[in-house]
Amino acid sequence: MAIERILRHLAVGSLCFALFSVGMEAKTKVTSQPFGKTPDGTSVELFTLSDGAYEARIATYGGVLVSFKAPDRNGKAADVILGFDDLDGFVANFNGKSVAYFGALIGRYANRIGHGTFILDGKKYSLPLNNGENSLHGGPHGFNNVVWNAKAIDNGVEFTYLSKDGEAGYPGNLTATVRYTLVKGDLRIEYSATTDKNTVVNLTNHAYFNLAGQGDILDHQLTLHASRFTPVDAGLIPTGELKSVDGTPFDFRKPTAIGVRINADDQQLHLGHGYDHNWVLDRKGTELEEAAELYDPGSGRVLKVLTDQPGIQFYSGNFLDGSIIGKRGMPYKLHAGLCLETQHFPDSPNHPDFPSAELKAGQRYHIITVFSFSAR
Repeated sequence: MAIERILRHLAVGSLCFALFSVGMEAKTKVTSQPFGKTPDGTSVELFTLSDGAYEARIATYGGVLVSFKAPDRNGKAADVILGFDDLDGFVANFNGKSVAYFGALIGRYANRIGHGTFILDGKKYSLPLNNGENSLHGGPHGFNNVVWNAKAIDNGVEFTYLSKDGEAGYPGNLTATVRYTLVKGDLRIEYSATTDKNTVVNLTNHAYFNLAGQGDILDHQLTLHASRFTPVDAGLIPTGELKSVDGTPFDFRKPTAIGVRINADDQQLHLGHGYDHNWVLDRKGTELEEAAELYDPGSGRVLKVLTDQPGIQFYSGNFLDGSIIGKRGMPYKLHAGLCLETQHFPDSPNHPDFPSAELKAGQRYHIITVFSFSAR
């Protein structure tokens, strides 16, 4: 009997220690520091989220994901995000003639709106053009160009911005909130918005990933859980068709090296100068689901993308040509990085058959994307 009592005490003690250990689990360390000033003198902060082997740095200018460090299969960390070492690099690029949107929050409308116009509630709205005849990523002065208000939260940082009625041509005073949190290699981005007038909204992050940390992404193996994509015209505006990926270079339902078919003789690849298209995700419901997986065989790094959005834009860095000098003095050459932008479809306000991107006054826009990093 004495032995049984001792064993029971040991078992209870072990359980209490386990519960205590869970309760004392370390949170992500969140710190901030100055990151310089914009040309008009506005101070910019840089937040660092540290979670053991993983680290994210995010700036209040453009809500930019400045860097993300992730270990390879041997535990060696590397920065897997393209961008710049300092604020001046981002400011110069975002206000230049050829904007790459490295790591930026995109709004009010991610991707393209054809001819920069749409009709809402019977009224035609005209947007500034910055991509030929189209408006791209919110126009020349979108959410990537502003300094967001920020505060530290558990495991991350919260950004807020008021986009006033008429800004960049969009109706309604839109209050946008974006939360970045980092837990065990999962970078979660939670977007929310409210408006006082019916409007359209489509928010995303424009990070360029290179899981090797250098070179190009042509050997990266990509899986997209999508059996259809939206073909585009010469202006990269969707035609309205939802086309099957069967028998095309756009079939990534099984892991496929990006470089295998990127130069195939395919009209859509010619139009995009490579991959620059929206895939229609094969969703089972409305909750968070895996949309894509990216794997670098060399380093073993894995990126899984989870989202509750209907589409994902895969852009293979087709317009990088070495003229942009990025981190550590590195010229960003063709295919130096790729984007996996979770989103509503491009030009949705002009396609009634696409999932609606309208946000009505009084409603709450709320979407989630998770970039989940690991190695194998």
